[in-house]
Amino acid sequence: MRDRFGRRINYLRISVTDRCNLRCVYCRPEEGLPLERATRILSFEEIIEIVSVAVEEGIDKVRLTGGEPLVRRDIVDLVRMVSGIAGIGDLALTTNGTFLAGLAGSLYEAGLRRINISLDTVDPGRFRTLTRTGRLADVLAGIEAARKVGFHPIKLNCVIRESVEEGDARQVAAFGAERGLDVRFIREMDLVTGRFWQVIGGKGGLCSECNRLRVNSQGVVLPCLFSDLGFDTRLLGPREAIRQAVSAKPHSGLCSRNNRFDSVGG
Repeated sequence: MRDRFGRRINYLRISVTDRCNLRCVYCRPEEGLPLERATRILSFEEIIEIVSVAVEEGIDKVRLTGGEPLVRRDIVDLVRMVSGIAGIGDLALTTNGTFLAGLAGSLYEAGLRRINISLDTVDPGRFRTLTRTGRLADVLAGIEAARKVGFHPIKLNCVIRESVEEGDARQVAAFGAERGLDVRFIREMDLVTGRFWQVIGGKGGLCSECNRLRVNSQGVVLPCLFSDLGFDTRLLGPREAIRQAVSAKPHSGLCSRNNRFDSVGG
């Protein structure tokens, strides 16, 4: 698939839940956010249909996101189903890592090979402050389990306020270097005001080369994170929703008042 600006669209990020066990200060208020009814969240069957149609349309890279995808019941079964779809050359998952220690082996056996793990600090106290509810030890155990199982590459996503020279960022960089893990620095974004920057160590945020579509946890295909355009797979059908999203994909992001990181996946 190519959009009207000639960009090849081959990457689908699909949110499997709007739920998360953490309350990170840059993502959710301390009291949490209203959750969609379970009947509104995509079923496994709907996810498989959307991904299968997307692959037929030209998608060959798929990433499962959330919320926190590992809180989704039977997530290993979903990974196995998605990995079995012919034509996917790259299947990945983004997680906060808190449940990864107990699931890494099963996820790998189900066909997952690449994983991104959020890690904004390696200081336990700071981690508790930033996540409000999390334990750094759980994430570190998850990272180690993923290394032992054989995931490659393992990428660490580190949110920064402004600079990679911030204390937390420098410590995460050193942690990654010691273990041979890639580190990507993501500057805090604001959907409403349209503040975003290119990911340091990655291609995210580089509009001129954007190759992705997103599907939120309610089945709406989003051509751009920083746009309120959305095409409902339940109303239009997956194929038409995907085609309309590609046709409507803007040259660059502006702002969004409708999207939320918890149901889109960042």
